Amino acid sequence: MEKINKQTPDLTSKNIAKITELFPNVITEKEDENGRIVKAVDFELLKQELAKDIVDGSEERYRLDWPGKRRSILKANTPINKTLIPDKESSVDFDNTKNIYIEGDNFEVLKILQESYLNKIKMIYIDPPYNTGKDFVYKDDFKKTKEEYEEELGVENEEGGRLFKNTDTNGRFHSDWLSMIYERLVIARDLLKDDGVIFISIDDNEVHNLRKICDEIFGENNFVNSISLKTSETSGVKMSHSENKLPKIKEYILIYCKSVEKSSLNPVKLKKDNDVNKIKKYLKYYSKIIENFDDEPNQWLIIDIKDYVKKNNITINSDDDLYNFKMKNAEKIVYRTNNKTFEDLNFDSPIEKIISSTGLEYIWWEGKQMLFLSDYLEEGLCDLWTHISTININKESHGIPTYSNGQKPVEMLKLCFDLSLKADDLVLDFFSGSGTTADALLNFNIDKQTNHKFIMVQIPEKIEIISGMDPKTKKTTQQLIDFLDSIGKPRLLTEIGKERIRRAGKDIFEENADKLKERETPLDIGFRAYKVADSIMQDVYKSPNDLKQGDLLGLADNIREDKKPEDILTSVILDFGLTLDLPIKEEKIGKNTIFNVDDGSLVACFDKNIDFNVIDEIAKMKPLKVVFRDASFKDDKDRINVETKFKQLSPDTNIKVI
Repeated sequence: MEKINKQTPDLTSKNIAKITELFPNVITEKEDENGRIVKAVDFELLKQELAKDIVDGSEERYRLDWPGKRRSILKANTPINKTLIPDKESSVDFDNTKNIYIEGDNFEVLKILQESYLNKIKMIYIDPPYNTGKDFVYKDDFKKTKEEYEEELGVENEEGGRLFKNTDTNGRFHSDWLSMIYERLVIARDLLKDDGVIFISIDDNEVHNLRKICDEIFGENNFVNSISLKTSETSGVKMSHSENKLPKIKEYILIYCKSVEKSSLNPVKLKKDNDVNKIKKYLKYYSKIIENFDDEPNQWLIIDIKDYVKKNNITINSDDDLYNFKMKNAEKIVYRTNNKTFEDLNFDSPIEKIISSTGLEYIWWEGKQMLFLSDYLEEGLCDLWTHISTININKESHGIPTYSNGQKPVEMLKLCFDLSLKADDLVLDFFSGSGTTADALLNFNIDKQTNHKFIMVQIPEKIEIISGMDPKTKKTTQQLIDFLDSIGKPRLLTEIGKERIRRAGKDIFEENADKLKERETPLDIGFRAYKVADSIMQDVYKSPNDLKQGDLLGLADNIREDKKPEDILTSVILDFGLTLDLPIKEEKIGKNTIFNVDDGSLVACFDKNIDFNVIDEIAKMKPLKVVFRDASFKDDKDRINVETKFKQLSPDTNIKVI
């Protein structure tokens, strides 16, 4: 039986293997820090192989450099001993949902997901810290003590303080931010599908650097667009003479694809402003070009719904009944308007709805219907977005207090989904904050009758009042604290995110009864919650000199005593490169508990005392993979008996121990 490697993938070793295939002559051997002989690359020989195209030494070249970049690249390629454990108490419909919420440092999460979600993510959206001098940026120096961090931060998170306030007095103000974002984007690129797309919100502080970083990581030819997003109204805006700058009313969304040959954005059209005067202008245009109404099937038409209902003795008890009646009978009850002139129509009433049907647009107002070609109510989407409203952003949070500065509108996210998603795709946001991306995707799924899934990642940053906090931010922070206290949750940003997703799902079900009935598959509003944790294994990666005899005796069972079977199973699922959304069945066979993942893709039993009848039952299932606890077997004889049993009943099963 083989043992499972509990580290995340070692990308350096994988890269060496790729170089070996291309240039086997440049591979050599050397001693590592523990005195072991390992494979290595002779870079002098590799330079000779690539001599024509190599840039050497201090020779000038086009690139973005900063102190810490080399270390950031090394960090992105180095394996870590971390895993995830399930948090069923925080989850919604854990057994059936396909959505994932992960609480932890997003760099560690990306490393953990690296193998299971390689080339599986269709769209990534992130809203990282903008490096304004007020943001908390993820800290890379893990050698500092908790006390040193707290002194530097003034605020900490649940993991002992891995954030720091990157003020402009820091000598590495830009460098620290660049290292933070670079190492995360390096891993994120590998998670994208070949036709995948990433959207990154940013402002003027780092947009120039972020563009260069993305050109390097994704390739300059894979740049799609830089969206200018209007974030404030222009009315009442005044120039600040103290700063001698024009007011800022925009931010940016950088869009990159993984492969320009395989990616393409969906064509998206926007509804034009449904202002009565503008509609009037379009109808005037129609009245001039259409002279013979009977010969033109797609001209403007009008009916009086209330008169029709009255004449035909149809019962209408509510506005919803009237609306549903209009939708179902619109094309059947249209009267021609040959005998009406343009001036006869009443355009002074407010417009109620704009809804699409059979490629045309219906406009309703006061029981009347106007129908005309959709092209005259739509405009193509460009790289200047001025139509996204931030006025109702607080109403989008389902009664949860939120920061108005920095939070993104749901409509903006839905537009990004419209551009990039096709059918049952997976969306990742590893700076998920208050959960806007998840909220928007649930609403997008109900609007579009789709089944896209999400993975949200957020560090458990503490919400607390700190000295020197801006009065407006301080007020909002206090509201968040009061809210979390009122529902009995810890004062963490992750609790805000999870609660928002719960409330979004509940509101969708209460407000969209008709749309839910029309769906072919049930709407998934749940999520499986996980937390980053230390490896389930005891510290077996120490060198021999670090271990004493007593330590070795304690490793007889190499799994930590505090780890539950569900924790071990999650770790094994990730080790095998399986995704976290697969169905899991927990079954009892005699006195033993087994876990059946994805109907036989993986079967596991982590009990310390395994009845050999259980081995027979598992083998009869013919699973692709099976995992047992190493401590379940008394000696090598037991292990040999298990292997023999599987060779007889299920020879294709891959057997491993942990």
